[in-house]
Amino acid sequence: MSTPNMAARHDAMTAPHSVDLAHARWRKSSYSGGANDCVEVAALDDRTAVRDSKDISRRPLFFSKAAMHALIREIACEPVGERWS
Repeated sequence: MSTPNMAARHDAMTAPHSVDLAHARWRKSSYSGGANDCVEVAALDDRTAVRDSKDISRRPLFFSKAAMHALIREIACEPVGERWS
């Protein structure tokens, strides 16, 4: 099993209220099935925003580009079920 490249603590944070997300282009995985039981992502200038599709009124989380790349890289390396078994 690989060791995750842990991001610094400041690489994830809740979205400040001063951030205007009105024009964010939210995307959902094509594998979601359309039941609104997944997460949506929006690429911003220097961060990626992630929100719960069931409750889009809540402020999303922001991840640095490096943290998102690390997350995607780790997910692609091995199946999630094998990580915590």
